[in-house]
Amino acid sequence: MSCPLHFAANLSWLFPEIDSLPCRVEAAAQAGFKAVEVAWPYGTDATDLKKALEKNGVEIILINTPPGNKERGELGLGALPMQQTEFRSGLDLAVQYAKNVGCKRIHLMAGRIPVGLDRTSVTKAMEATYIGNLKYAADILSKEGMLGLIEPINTRITDPRYFLNTPHQAAKILQQVDRPNLKLQLDLFHWQIMDGNLTQNITNYFPLIGHVQIAQVPNRNEPDSPGEISYSYIFNLLEKLGYQGYIGCEYTPKGNTVGGLGWLRTYETNQDSK
Repeated sequence: MSCPLHFAANLSWLFPEIDSLPCRVEAAAQAGFKAVEVAWPYGTDATDLKKALEKNGVEIILINTPPGNKERGELGLGALPMQQTEFRSGLDLAVQYAKNVGCKRIHLMAGRIPVGLDRTSVTKAMEATYIGNLKYAADILSKEGMLGLIEPINTRITDPRYFLNTPHQAAKILQQVDRPNLKLQLDLFHWQIMDGNLTQNITNYFPLIGHVQIAQVPNRNEPDSPGEISYSYIFNLLEKLGYQGYIGCEYTPKGNTVGGLGWLRTYETNQDSK
């Protein structure tokens, strides 16, 4: 028997018309979400966010490690040689914030190829750095009962210099790190752009997958908007495989967020009729 899927509102993307994170939590709850995820919540006091979560009966299921120095073009520090100290400081901040708001998953961002350097010339050094930092992070997270996640981000459309860019590369790194509380974050938007072959890739890497995110390709809108991915098929596949975690809705609403949730209502209706 297949398992029904559970969805989380990504509050870095949904409800953009609402300024504050606590108010976005309330809006997500009113829209029917029981869980939310946020890339970088650090500008909001953890106490304020926790109050909003508790008031609305919502849990936060994922945050990211800090991006680093945005003025230098950084987007994560995990794979950057010579910045292990900064990575560890960011990890400490993420773990403390996650503890304060009851979050059990942290995306350990790899980061970008430094400006002016060629990918092939720095791959070995960056991979070795990332593996070392991931081993350190996994051990820290294990003490807190938390799960670490790594996410390939496409380099064809979204971020040409991001280090971790395919599920194959991520799986290889996870094998070398070899920690049970470190998993693969499946963002279907990025996987489709980089490799396609979704049925085989999801099935092959399913034992490694610890979180899923969705958006249509290529415009990154609602999953039922025009595009390359048949999400009714993907949802059915994930059900058959027995996926029991959350699916983060990380997309740009074409219009009003709630008005664009027809795909979710359809899924829920279909579940009720099973």
